[in-house]
Amino acid sequence: MLLLFILSGAFLLFVFLYVLAGLRFVPNDRVGVVEKRIGGGGSLHGLIALGDEPGFRPDLLRGGLYWFKPFVYRVRVLPLVTIPQGKIGYVYARTGAPLASDQVLASNATARNFEDVRDFLANGGQRGPQRLVLRQGTHAIHLVQFVVITEGQTFFVPLERNEKEEFAETARLIEGRGGFEPVVIDGAADVVGIVTVHDGPSLADGEIIAPSVRSAGGAASHEAFQDPEAFLAAGGRRGRQLDVLVEGTYYVNRLFATVDIVPKTIVEVGSVGVVVSYTGAEGADLSGADYKHGELVETGLRGVWRDALMPGKYPFNTSAGKVVMVPTTNFILKWIRSESGEHRYDENLAEVSLITKDAFEPSLPLSVVVHIDYRKAPLVVQRFGDIRRLVEQTLDPMVSAYFKNVAQTRTLIQLLQDRSQIQTHATQEMRDKFAHYNLELEEVLIGTPTSPSGRGEIETILAQLRARQIAEEQIETYSRQERAAVKERDLREAESRAKQQTAITESELAITLQSNQGKAEFQRSVQEAARMQTLAGAEAGKIRVLAEADAERAARVGVGQAIAVDEMVRAYGGPQFQLTQQVMTRFAEAIEHSGIDIVPRIVVGGGGAANGGTSSASANGAGVVEALLTMLLSDRMGQGLPADRDRPRGAAAEALRNSVLEASRAPTKR
Repeated sequence: MLLLFILSGAFLLFVFLYVLAGLRFVPNDRVGVVEKRIGGGGSLHGLIALGDEPGFRPDLLRGGLYWFKPFVYRVRVLPLVTIPQGKIGYVYARTGAPLASDQVLASNATARNFEDVRDFLANGGQRGPQRLVLRQGTHAIHLVQFVVITEGQTFFVPLERNEKEEFAETARLIEGRGGFEPVVIDGAADVVGIVTVHDGPSLADGEIIAPSVRSAGGAASHEAFQDPEAFLAAGGRRGRQLDVLVEGTYYVNRLFATVDIVPKTIVEVGSVGVVVSYTGAEGADLSGADYKHGELVETGLRGVWRDALMPGKYPFNTSAGKVVMVPTTNFILKWIRSESGEHRYDENLAEVSLITKDAFEPSLPLSVVVHIDYRKAPLVVQRFGDIRRLVEQTLDPMVSAYFKNVAQTRTLIQLLQDRSQIQTHATQEMRDKFAHYNLELEEVLIGTPTSPSGRGEIETILAQLRARQIAEEQIETYSRQERAAVKERDLREAESRAKQQTAITESELAITLQSNQGKAEFQRSVQEAARMQTLAGAEAGKIRVLAEADAERAARVGVGQAIAVDEMVRAYGGPQFQLTQQVMTRFAEAIEHSGIDIVPRIVVGGGGAANGGTSSASANGAGVVEALLTMLLSDRMGQGLPADRDRPRGAAAEALRNSVLEASRAPTKR
């Protein structure tokens, strides 16, 4: 009885322990994976046993209490997989169908449920990294069948020693591509995402960009590369994609596709963007048979697009082509080494080296104002590739050659003085040349020539020209100052005249009055002159008569005297005797009236005293002197004086003499 009791107790203890050994509790925040250790046959699906064979059972145990045969089954309690908000989880399947030769990731076209291993395998799920990703949330994942890689943690059941390192390497690869976070295209940043697909069929020969993928309705069916299976089903190919990602958030599997963030193509106001497409179908050349500088095609085809991009923002794929910015406003090209425009097209240009007619070698700075019609911008790009190449390979040599030719026909002074004329002619003559290259030349601006380094010929000539100009300006200044002085004088006179207007008026009236008085006086003078003229005429007649009478009298007196003298001469016996007598008479009179003693007062002589003393002596002395002088003068005058006694008289004198004699002989009437 005791033995039976012990055996019964032992059996009950065994049953209790057996039941207790088979109990498994799975918390609500965990899952259980059942592994069958003992059984016949092996698993047909690798680690997962879909039948009764040993292996990991495909079904998960959720929160609760479970009983499994001890030693036959093993239950692994594993955590739920949690993907944080805004993060991405990557799934790796350990078992499943093998990948095709052209596959990089396992297809999820039919096997899309990672929480049901049986369904995944039944629908042809493939082993390896999956194309679908896990979004934010908590997922009950069979961590023996699947490995889930998230940012900071990898969820899996280690089965082999090197698995941990392999999955860590995959996690680093995903993290390097930023794959644990969605692709965010910020609209304020003006960027786009260029997508490169790493799975799917390869590109056709000659293609470098995968074409756009569209559904039958014309819209993209792959949700911007977020659904790889839809992308591949619509004919998508691996490689750089033509379609880009614009503003938004995209949960893209970075093992399937990577995204490069690049700026949008912004065409500023005052410019157009000429598109040079590297991809697309070949189209007909629209530039014409005579134009041999490339292909101008319709939009979307390979080549230079005929229609340029107008100002705005464009999500242009810079891997599929390039946009050449062409300014449509006037821009300046400067042939000045130290200066360049904002566009930098002229940064390699320098002053034009010239040789003038008089052998100077100046450097000429230039500025050329150019305009490009937006409708002709594609032609310019088609011909030259870009504006910089146009400037350096065409405009620079053309402009330099033109001004070198101009300089050879002018001296340095002419080059300086004729700058405006040269500038005008250059604008006119070069306009046609620019038009040949589909450019519009607005204006040519010429700077001041400079001397080569270390030489100052031009500066010397400029100094001379400045001195000459200063002199001319001084002349003009002095002339203007002179005119100003004259004007000032006139002003002062006018001001003085205004101040003295009353006096001027009075003086003018006085002048008028005096003029009238003068006229009256003049008339009186005229009358007085006439009167005096009449009186003078009468007086003149009187004087003339008197003068004639006096003349007649003087003539007759003279003739009478002449006759008397002549008779006296004849009576003396000649003119010398009369002359002697006259001289001595005048001499005696002079001595008498002067009172000068010319002889002694007392003369000792032989005469008696009774004869008169002094008077006698004087008379005797005078007689002696007179006799002596008479004799001496007579003797002197006698030399050289011819005898006049027999000289004939003139006829007129003779007639007058006869008349006077007759008058004197006529008897006087009493």
